[in-house]
Parts: sequence; structure tokens; C-alpha cells
Amino acid sequence: MASTAFGKLETRRTLTKTKRFRTGDEPQKTHRLVLLPKGAKPVSVALSPWHEFAWRTFGGFVQARYKENQDLEDNLLRAHIKLRPEEYLAIAWLNTTIAAVSAVAVAFFLALFLFVLRASISLVVVGFALIAIVPGLLAYAVYFGVPVLLKGKPAGMAKKRGKQVDKKITGSMSFISAMASADVPVDVIFKELSKQPVYGEVAKEAEWITRDTELLGVDILSAIRNAAGRSPSSKFQDFLQGVVTTSTSGGQLKPYFLMKAEQFEKEDRLEMRKRMETLGMLAESFVTVVVAFPLFLVVIMAIMALISKTQSGFVLSLLYVVVGLMIPISQFGFIFVIWNMEQEA
Repeated sequence: MASTAFGKLETRRTLTKTKRFRTGDEPQKTHRLVLLPKGAKPVSVALSPWHEFAWRTFGGFVQARYKENQDLEDNLLRAHIKLRPEEYLAIAWLNTTIAAVSAVAVAFFLALFLFVLRASISLVVVGFALIAIVPGLLAYAVYFGVPVLLKGKPAGMAKKRGKQVDKKITGSMSFISAMASADVPVDVIFKELSKQPVYGEVAKEAEWITRDTELLGVDILSAIRNAAGRSPSSKFQDFLQGVVTTSTSGGQLKPYFLMKAEQFEKEDRLEMRKRMETLGMLAESFVTVVVAFPLFLVVIMAIMALISKTQSGFVLSLLYVVVGLMIPISQFGFIFVIWNMEQEA
């Protein structure tokens, strides 16, 4: 089964030529007709062969037992996973079943190997249970017994997209405010923003707004309102809701865009300052924990080994542990923390 989405081919026709009115009617007194750009057409997004196999195998089973899960549907939409909840569940069932069967097969061959080696029967039974039964039960319990964990992957992907949107929102606000200063209409602003790949996930959000207005015939305010509801970023949601509120209340969008661009720029500066303070604290901790403390510890343990002849073997073993494990692990720990901070930033 294929899910349907809308896409459009690029066209050289300008946006001013995509909307027209009935001949002889005044624009203020008639409904607007939408003329799709040249080359615009619905595109069928087909499932991959693996997804099709999962749907053919578990589609009927999932549909017979499926209960509406709005949170899962919203997370799939926010993560831009082009699957319906039923299709996602069918794929999850197939993956979990294959994992459980693989665990049983591995356990069977391991038990056979232990039997050939004439291991004890209790060892064979325990090994089979630990490798086959426990992973199988845990797999089904995690994916289908706990509803919160069931939607963990789409929610995690949506959260990741939200962070990517937050990274690019300051630059995109500068782009939007610059176009608004030139009195460019809102729909054209989002259309041009969708053509800028440098803005990453923000450009994809703008592309969905343009899709709604140009292909689905939705007015620009409704398209922005829908985009605010499905956006994974709270900052972008707040911005889009502000656009709708400002427009419906009769306000001017140009001052609003300029104000939001300045606000996001200030927030970025504050966030950068906090990040630098955190890095400074980590640097001080690194010098204390990884450099000074192991150095003093090594010196003290070396002196103890020279003074105490009876405990010299134990002290030397402990010294090897400090030098071979404690110092490298602590260094890699600090490196991972700093790398993770940079990735989030």
C-alpha cells in the first residue's frame, strides 16, 4: 500500500501568474481561483520493497487490532516519516518478529554446539533461555507492550528535527525580515525560503507551507496555522502562531518579522555565552580531575610502594589500574561530553 503526498516540479512561471480571478469580477467580491504552476502534479510516494513486504505480512493483523493513536500519528508527521501509523506498526511487527526468530535460531545453534562439546544439560538450557526466550519476550514487551516506548523512534526523530530547525531559525529569520522589508507578500516569502537549502529543516517546513497554498488550494493563514501544529520546534511554532495572530488582528507583519529576527539573535548570543561558561567550567574540571588528581595519586602510590614492602604488589597493581584505565576513561569521558555539547549546539 502506498501513501500519497503532494510534490511539485520546478517552474519558471512567477507566483503572480498562479492566481487569477473570474473575468468581469472584482477581486474583493469573488472567490479566488488557484491556477497550478506548470508541471505541478500529485506524486505517489510508494513504499520500499521491505515496507511492502511488511504490509503484506502484517497489514491485516495490524488493521484488525489497531486503535487510533493520535500521538503516534503526530510524531510521524513531525518527523517527516512518510508512513501511516498502520504501516509503521506493520514494519515494527516484522522487525521485531525477525529479531525474535533470529535470537531463537542463534540460541538453538549455540545449544547444539554446547551439546556437541558435551556440556552439562543445565548449561545448555540456561544458555538457550537467556539468548532466545528473554530477548524475544523483551522485544515484544518493548515494542508492543508499552505504548510509550512504541512511538519512541518517531518521537526521537521529531525531536532531532526540532533541534535542526532551532539551529537554522536565526538565519532564516534574517532572510524573512529582509524580504519583508522589501514588501514581499508572505506566501512569496515562504516560497523563496523553501528554495534555500542552506536553511535546512526550516526550508522543508516552508516547502510544506508552499505545497498547501499552491497545490492544495489552502489560504496562506490556514497553511501557516497547520504548519505551526505539525512543526517539531517550539520556537518555529511560536513564530508561525505569531504570524497568524498578527495578521488576523490587523497588525503589520514587517515590524513583527524584524522583532522576531532581533529576538532570536539575542537568544543566540545568550545561548553562546552560556555555552562558553559551561566549556570554561569543564576545562577547570578537566585540569582538576584528569590532570592534577591522577598526578598526585600516582606520586603518592609510588611513595607508598617504596615505603611499604609488604603491600608493594597491591600498590603497583592499583597504579596500573589508575594509569591504564582511570586516566584514559576520564579523558574520553570529557571528550564525549564536549563533543555532545557541540553537536547539540
